[in-house]
Amino acid sequence: MARSDEQNRIARERSREVILQAAIELFAERGVSGASIAEITQRAGVAQGLVNYHFGGKEQLISAVIDRWFVMLFGIPQAEGPADVRLAGIIDGALTSTGFALPVQRAVFSLQQQPSTHRLYADAEDRHVEQAIVAENTVREIFRERGAVDPPLEEIMLRTTLEGIFMKYAVYGDTYPLEDARRWVHRLYGLPEPAAPLPLQLAPRNPDARTRASGALRTTD
Repeated sequence: MARSDEQNRIARERSREVILQAAIELFAERGVSGASIAEITQRAGVAQGLVNYHFGGKEQLISAVIDRWFVMLFGIPQAEGPADVRLAGIIDGALTSTGFALPVQRAVFSLQQQPSTHRLYADAEDRHVEQAIVAENTVREIFRERGAVDPPLEEIMLRTTLEGIFMKYAVYGDTYPLEDARRWVHRLYGLPEPAAPLPLQLAPRNPDARTRASGALRTTD
């Protein structure tokens, strides 16, 4: 029996998604140059030609991985309430997202740093510039309500702090104290101590914590 148009559409979307997920995993594990189209499609369990069909080639696939990261970033739910509540929600939402989406974080950090793919990151940033401005202005308004002297700088420094945590968690994995880092950021901004931990399966904190890159290898095994 021939498949319906709807069944074909679902099959195409599923095929595209498994390729994208395989690319995210391999880019995170090996970097872009270390992951071939053949390896990506082998992991995805699809024909090699489907990369060209769905994306147009490897460069466009890389762009799709970066777009997925931006969609995740701008899809973080916003808390409602006073400025402090909204700020705490942004911090917790961002850190929760990095815990749930570690492979795409690793992949995008790699793409940001490599000269051969930095242009693709910049192009993706341009595609999402309107969402970025809205997100930046939301945070700047929070700092304005909190009485900050320079809300734009406060927004930049909050983003810098959170991205630093993202990067360290991506590098050090289980040995990075993500929950404690979250509580440290709350204290940095004079926010109340969180009542509950992040909704993530994190390794127990070692009182004599020392960050080691081997912790990230364990999280990818």
